[in-house]
Amino acid sequence: MIGTPLKKSATKLLILGSGELGKELVIEAQRFGVEVIALDRYANAPAMQVAHRSYVVNMLDKEELSRVIRLEKPDYIVPEIEAINTPFLLELEEEGFTVIPTARATNLTMNREGIRRLAAEELALPTAKYKFASTLDEFRRGIEEIGLPCVVKPTMSSSGKGQSLVRESADIERAWVYAVEGARGASDSVIIEEFIHFDYEITLLTVRYAGGTRFCPPIGHIQIKGDYHESWQPMLMAPLVIEEAKRQAKTVTDALGGYGIFGVELFIKGDQVYFSEVSPRPHDTGMVTMVSQNLSEFELHVRAILGLPVPEITSLACSASHVILAAEASHEVVFDGLAEALLVPETKVRLFGKPEARPGRRMGVALSSGRDTVEARERAEQAAHSVIIRSV
Repeated sequence: MIGTPLKKSATKLLILGSGELGKELVIEAQRFGVEVIALDRYANAPAMQVAHRSYVVNMLDKEELSRVIRLEKPDYIVPEIEAINTPFLLELEEEGFTVIPTARATNLTMNREGIRRLAAEELALPTAKYKFASTLDEFRRGIEEIGLPCVVKPTMSSSGKGQSLVRESADIERAWVYAVEGARGASDSVIIEEFIHFDYEITLLTVRYAGGTRFCPPIGHIQIKGDYHESWQPMLMAPLVIEEAKRQAKTVTDALGGYGIFGVELFIKGDQVYFSEVSPRPHDTGMVTMVSQNLSEFELHVRAILGLPVPEITSLACSASHVILAAEASHEVVFDGLAEALLVPETKVRLFGKPEARPGRRMGVALSSGRDTVEARERAEQAAHSVIIRSV
């Protein structure tokens, strides 16, 4: 049963992180009559603008988190970002709070060391070779073992922060400093990964719900500086490769448990599939599902959280998304060129409403469909580039 928002019977969902993905999640939850409380470290974040209530909280601070959670007594606690005190979520779950998908899943996946050891060492999934380092000396030794080129990432980060490709010895110290500075949370360790010359990478959105597991059609995507830049669906793949991707995704999500959507990232090289990462929440590349599927990743997440049915997921059209990025820092911006963007056939634009801009910050997304993914990608790029962000 679902109650009535703002009444004693309300079904309450508290979201930790209020970015653009959180905003869509809040909207979908409210469509099912859920009362939503949004938290973030800064005021007027996108999801706060549509939630019933919001709080500005340092989500790494146990006392601040505890104060709000015990005041609100939510039925569901839903992490949306990485910078959260995840050990405290384990305590809350032991007290009887419901953390989505589980506190253990959130704790493991917020730290690349936890999820990589689970996938490679416990579940025996194919991955790139890797080493962890918490000092510069360990870092140098790890790179020597893995070999060049290699990929370096903080064990805790998001949106590509701190990620770099080390091609030669002269890059080592710079990569170490960049990774440590780009870390989120309390971690100062990094992961060194073998560089796999993959053919492409995908996100396989995997939904665990009361009736079992379902998969969205695979999403192809391109990253720039470790951050999502464009995505498209479906990504054409050989049937046997898709089945192996599903096997790996189900293996890791079953091990994590709970209900909700998981963004499973995989590298594909020929007919080989390598596990990369998993996020226990809607994925940025999955914004394309707002136009490509009968159910978006956000509605799928909410249905799974609430224990509602998840029917077969079907494609509506070949579709693509392309980010709209800020070029400079500003405390207030305006958007020009929307009319031009919306003249592109079969196109929608979503502006996130972020209160401030900074170079490279995602401020919106263009969503387009076409006769095939090539046309959809071209349309999404054209629309995104039509939108001009100006400082006031």
